This record gives sequence, structure tokens and C-alpha cells, in this order.
Amino acid sequence: MSTAQDRLSAVSGQLSATHPHGLLAGQVAIVTGAAQGIGKACAVLFAKEGAKVVVADLDEAKANAVVDEIKKAGGQAIGVGGDVTAPEYPKKLVKATIEAFGDINVLVNMAGFTADRMLHTTPDDMFELMLKVHNTAPFRLIKEVAPYMRSKDPKDKGKNRSIVNVSSTSGLHGNVGQANYATAKAGIIGLTKTVAKEWGPFGVRCNTVAFGYITTRLTQAKELGEAIVVNGKKIPLGIPSKGSHAQTDDSRVPDIPLGRPGSPEEGAAAVLFLAAGGLSSYISGHTLEVTGGRGI
Repeated sequence: MSTAQDRLSAVSGQLSATHPHGLLAGQVAIVTGAAQGIGKACAVLFAKEGAKVVVADLDEAKANAVVDEIKKAGGQAIGVGGDVTAPEYPKKLVKATIEAFGDINVLVNMAGFTADRMLHTTPDDMFELMLKVHNTAPFRLIKEVAPYMRSKDPKDKGKNRSIVNVSSTSGLHGNVGQANYATAKAGIIGLTKTVAKEWGPFGVRCNTVAFGYITTRLTQAKELGEAIVVNGKKIPLGIPSKGSHAQTDDSRVPDIPLGRPGSPEEGAAAVLFLAAGGLSSYISGHTLEVTGGRGI
């Protein structure tokens, strides 16, 4: 089986062959949650496709490491550290983007995490935190980019303006132990459809990607000890390996028709499809399931 890097190289090679200057050449893309996982894969792929990338993440050191990786490969990027749920962060992020690159074409609301508990044991604050991260933060960031996307100025005609929000199969079908996460991920789909209807007349497309089993720290074995610290509170990440599909490699998964989890790079390619107007210029308000066929 090919490695994740092989898959990314194959995807990049295929795209570059048809668009030698890149599908996002000269465009400015903000990606939140871009220091690792699918977010990082998006940032790296977007840069390969010619975008000027804003790497936004709670972990500023890791965000800057991604920026360095992009620059070493010949791309352009800046890092903006901070908590997407903080009241001042949207203004900070957009201000830094405009100062560095002068425009915004693409916003990818990737930042997020899980805080799994059975419904009857889920504290109110953990339920509300999932809504804050996966609903309120994207809502506020979308509002902040409005002046740069909602334009009917003739000079902006033909400009690619695309928002990609991130959902999950948990938001489509529910999932045991994820009442908070599933509710939030269902909510982002409603927000996406509303933005598509309200901002469509301005030429803005807004779509959602609903990921299935992608190999990230959210789907690896919980016993590996990955965690995120939010407001000083440590939240364990991952899935308990006993009696679950949590894995640490690309072994076969019986209920996925393609027989394996997806890689972050494959997830990023799906986001690129919706972000890059050249491939998806007439797609808006859609939820693209990226699942390897799981749940069909």
C-alpha cells in the first residue's frame, strides 16, 4: 500500500499537470487548525497549488513549523497563533492576513477536536465547548471575512471566493459517545447552507466536507495519550482501542468499502476540490462525504 506522502505526491502531480501554475495560483487562503492533521495537509497542498497560506492554530510553535516547511518548498505563508474561540482572534487573524497578503479568497474552518463522553455523563461545559469550537468560531470568522468576500465591485468579478467548513459523519449519522460533537457537526452544515444562500449573489461559494475515518490524532488509539489543552483544561483525544476501530496503521477496516482509513493528504485533496473555483465553480451549499464509501 502506498504511503500518505506517496498519495500526496500523486495528487499534487496530477493537479499540477493540468494547472501548471497551480489551482490556487496567486490566491490567499486561511486555514484554521493548520498545524497538524488534515489542516496541515491542506496548508501544504494549497501552497503547492500556488496559494499564499495563512496557517492558523492554537499551537503557535507548530504553526510556525508548518510555515517554515512551506517556505523551504518555495511557497508563501505566515503563521497566526491563537484560540479560534477567543473573542479577539477573528480580527487578529484577518488583520494579519490583509497586512501580509492584501486579500482573502479562501477560508477553511478546520480547527476542532473531540471531547467524547456518553450523553448522560457529558458535563454542560463540554457540550457547550463543542458548539463554541465547531459552530460559533466558524460563524465569527465568516463574519470577519465578509468585507473581503461580499463584493459586487466589477473588479472582483471572476474572483474565487470560497468558504469550506468541516463536518463529520458523526454530524450526518450521530455517533455513540459523541452527543456534543455530533450536534456541533450537524450544526455546521446548517450554517454552510445559509451562507451559500445569503452570499451566493456576491459570488461566494460555501460548502462542507464531512470526513469519515481519516488517520489523525482524533482517530488514533486514546491510549497513546494525545491531548489538547483548552482554557487550562487537558482534554484527551482519540478513541479507546478496546472494542473500537481505533488503529495505529493502515490495516483493513471491514465496514469501509475501500478497506482502509483515509490519509490527511486525501482529506486535504477533497478540501482543495471545493476551495479551488476552477474545479467546483458551480458547487455551493453541498456537503461532500469523504469516507471511502463508509455509510453508503
